[in-house]
Amino acid sequence: MDEKGKQILDQTAKVFWRFGIKSLTMDDVATKLGISKKTLYQYVSDKNDLVDKILKHLSHCYKCDIDLVRAKQQNAIDELYAITTTVSGQMAGIHPSIHFDLEKYHPEAFNNMLKGKRREIFECMTENMKKGIKDGLYREDLNIPMIATIYIARFDMVFDGELFPPDKFSMQDLHWEIFRYHVRGIASKKGLDYLEKKMNKDRVIA
Repeated sequence: MDEKGKQILDQTAKVFWRFGIKSLTMDDVATKLGISKKTLYQYVSDKNDLVDKILKHLSHCYKCDIDLVRAKQQNAIDELYAITTTVSGQMAGIHPSIHFDLEKYHPEAFNNMLKGKRREIFECMTENMKKGIKDGLYREDLNIPMIATIYIARFDMVFDGELFPPDKFSMQDLHWEIFRYHVRGIASKKGLDYLEKKMNKDRVIA
């Protein structure tokens, strides 16, 4: 897709995140973007196609953001902290109905996105734990594949609107609680001491 198409996807995502997906028609999207519906249909065939392309585009962009974080020379806890900060920022301002709308009205696109994210999370958590063990910040007896899978399950739960109603739970807060819960469960004594110092210093999840 050319640069204009990517801009349309970025702008439409912001509109969906603010107003929800189901409530907006293609006419609404074109109006809010300030383009003609003809221009919109040059890039997508219908609303399902639009949602699918947005999810694929954003997934790619989000992965690039995470890869940039992972490319920095940080210890395992700092790396995971930075990843959580990035993901939390990506989730900020999302309309409470987004998960429900995707799951009910665009299930194929939603499930494809989840499958891709699960693979990425598994790989990311696996490498992070290996690094943490090498640094002495995580325990040496970790069952890495099992814990990485548990982390994925926790991540999926965040998007469960029945388990975590958006009017009661902040998605950003949930991501930070998962971070703290996860690191406390796998850290060595050295890692726990480092985590406490970091929490007290940054005051983000204290």
